[in-house]
Amino acid sequence: MYYYGFDMTYLVLVLPCIILSLWASANVNSTFKRYSKQFSSRRITGADAARRVLAANGVHGVRIERVSGNLTDHYDPKSNVIRLSDSVHDSTSTAAIGVACHEAGHAVQYAQAYAPIKLRAAIIPITNIGSKLAMPLILLGLVLSFLGEMSYFFVYLGIAAFGMSLVFQLVTLPVEFNASRRAMNAIADSNILTTEEQKGARKTLTAAAMTYVAATAVALAQLLRLILIFGRRSDD
Repeated sequence: MYYYGFDMTYLVLVLPCIILSLWASANVNSTFKRYSKQFSSRRITGADAARRVLAANGVHGVRIERVSGNLTDHYDPKSNVIRLSDSVHDSTSTAAIGVACHEAGHAVQYAQAYAPIKLRAAIIPITNIGSKLAMPLILLGLVLSFLGEMSYFFVYLGIAAFGMSLVFQLVTLPVEFNASRRAMNAIADSNILTTEEQKGARKTLTAAAMTYVAATAVALAQLLRLILIFGRRSDD
């Protein structure tokens, strides 16, 4: 659907979601920066907070390491290591503690065989292949358009492959929200932060969660755009 040279499916569906994604990314950075200046009265570092979350859930054997970069924090299930960035590992801010406890929440998910995270780990190889093959398959279908209906087989196969990225994002949402919920429960139960200080950690994690919501919206919008574009062509 083009209007004065503009792709209306992109303008209506995809662009608003991209703007949401850009806003979410900027918001998580600004929120983290804001609450990086609010420090825990108990002087607990991000690394110590993560250890407390693990201990409170009976999880042992998980290493905690420092990693360079900003907001590069993650849990590596293969190595069973929580890697905390320079701005989180030794910081006593409420933002750092929220992020560190969130990553510890992922380690607890694996230790307790949380179903959505097991599903996400299982489909990662498939989604990686799908994301790489999606556009080549669609382009191949367009190149072979002289074959008629046969060409749309490749197009639809490419769209299905792209759809796997949406499946991955949908599975990621409960994983991330659950890790944040585990983090906040542990922060409260283990008295890592006071009630007032918990607001900083919660707002930081809420801002981070919005980046996953935005990524899901972008994937959904792009998939719908492909379906609308090529579905319409197949009817011509």
